[in-house]
Amino acid sequence: MEIRSPIIAVMGHVDHGKTTLLDSIRGSKVAEKEAGRITQMVGASYVPKFVIENLSKGLAKRLGISLVIPGLLFIDTPGHEAFSNLRERGGSIADMAILVVDAMQGFQPQTIESLRILREYKTPFVIAMNKIDLIDGWRVNKTQSFLESLSLQSDEVKWRLDEKLYALVGKIAEYGFDAERFDRIDDFSKKVAIIPVSAKTKEGIAELLLIISGLSQKYLKERLYIHPDEPAKGTIMEVKEEKGMGTVVDVIVYDGVLKKGDNLFVPTKKGIIRTKVRGLFQPNVSTNNPKERFRPVDKVVAAAGVRIVAPNLEGAIPGAPFGVEGGIDEKEVMKSIKSIMISDEKGVLIKADSLGSCEALLRLCKKENIPVGKVDIGPVSKEDAMFVKAMQESFPYSAVLAFNVAVKKEALGEGVPILTGNVIYKIVEQYNEWVEAKKKEDLKKLLLSLTYPVKLKALPGFFFRMSKPAIFGIEVLEGKLKPGVMLMNKEGKVLGEVKSIQEKKESLPEAEKGMKVAISVSGVTLGKDIKEGDTLYSYMTKKEIEVWDEQMDLLDESAAKALEEIKRVLRPVFMKKK
Repeated sequence: MEIRSPIIAVMGHVDHGKTTLLDSIRGSKVAEKEAGRITQMVGASYVPKFVIENLSKGLAKRLGISLVIPGLLFIDTPGHEAFSNLRERGGSIADMAILVVDAMQGFQPQTIESLRILREYKTPFVIAMNKIDLIDGWRVNKTQSFLESLSLQSDEVKWRLDEKLYALVGKIAEYGFDAERFDRIDDFSKKVAIIPVSAKTKEGIAELLLIISGLSQKYLKERLYIHPDEPAKGTIMEVKEEKGMGTVVDVIVYDGVLKKGDNLFVPTKKGIIRTKVRGLFQPNVSTNNPKERFRPVDKVVAAAGVRIVAPNLEGAIPGAPFGVEGGIDEKEVMKSIKSIMISDEKGVLIKADSLGSCEALLRLCKKENIPVGKVDIGPVSKEDAMFVKAMQESFPYSAVLAFNVAVKKEALGEGVPILTGNVIYKIVEQYNEWVEAKKKEDLKKLLLSLTYPVKLKALPGFFFRMSKPAIFGIEVLEGKLKPGVMLMNKEGKVLGEVKSIQEKKESLPEAEKGMKVAISVSGVTLGKDIKEGDTLYSYMTKKEIEVWDEQMDLLDESAAKALEEIKRVLRPVFMKKK
């Protein structure tokens, strides 16, 4: 058995310097006499041990770190939340993560998202507090060591740095983590290390690489042991069409060796496919010729990023585990995929860019008690929108929750809610807000369709027309009268429908408590069905009463009083119907 390079994911909010930091790490020069630069892989960058040692001469001894790992493999595939992608034994493809936080801006939505996912997957991480060169008064020094540069700063600048750092310590504590500047930590198993860096000037890059290396080999050694002669295992990062190659997959190999000609097991939505590796390719950094962007290799040993060319890769699932024959358990792999790619239940439709993203969104939905009807990978299609439309007949709060994927134009034409974004918890927040708004709108429509509670008195001396329709004067004693209401007497007998309300020959949309108005009622004869001085009520169905009972806070005191009297009048009527 050998120890492999740890796989490191770089995370953080947009514009906080993730890409610049990776570029800075990739471009770190070693001594001119030694072999050039960092190795560029598909979806990853490999920093060998000797580069880290050259960058941190003297620093390693000061921090008591002696490197045994062969190097560091940084995942840097654009657009992928690679740290949340599954692999065969579960968990994250990343052994560790760097959470990049802008020293000037602090926590932002994607910072919080990253923390939640790191906690969910129990992935160890450090914080790169980036852009320290923007701290007022900071003097940039030609060194890649933070501690060396810090020693050359004024006391005032050091104080400003600590102010920013401890604001960050306070913020991360809100999410259940203890943190401290790396050189002030005695036990790294209990505190998250904060490494101040500048991706732009490269100050702090030496400490960042050294601390990650030291922590991974100290706390993750068992996880890093591999069998270099055994069949490869890995995770599919991206599935794409390449001119001249057809459908290819970019993968990270985290165990064993992958060779040209190997029999490959690749998960698709329909099941595991078996195919043969026709070619393995890695970026060719020694050429500027676009036609020679990739160089063929015969094999790769974990940990490594590589592009695979093989037949029948069209249905491969991004984020799914793959392996060479004998390297993975097919049944277990498909079982783990099917547990995520659920379908045909009542709820929302999840669309995301990878299996890991689907799982993260599915977990959060379950945590928020949001029912999920279907989970799928890829852009939102017209079929997806039609699925939601059909689902809304049984579940009115169905919607599309789309993470990091495109929405096709024809899907927009179906008129269903499609909530998109690149921060998972924000999409869920959007959904909850939409549900609340829809519930309010639905309640408003329901209440408008309900009979409003009202109690009336037929005024003596104000019977103007005896029937067809009857027109007479009333006083609203409690509640509110609206046209369309069916009136009943105090015995619960339904009399007729209020057709109109008038005051001084003007039609009114409603009459409130205390108002004296004339009303026209169909289906009754004054003197026979309604007598002068009679008390009348709005007739209500049992269902209407039940709804109003649930929404009592929407009734004023007068209407609530009318409702209680109506319930007393109708109780014996409902009992007889039973």
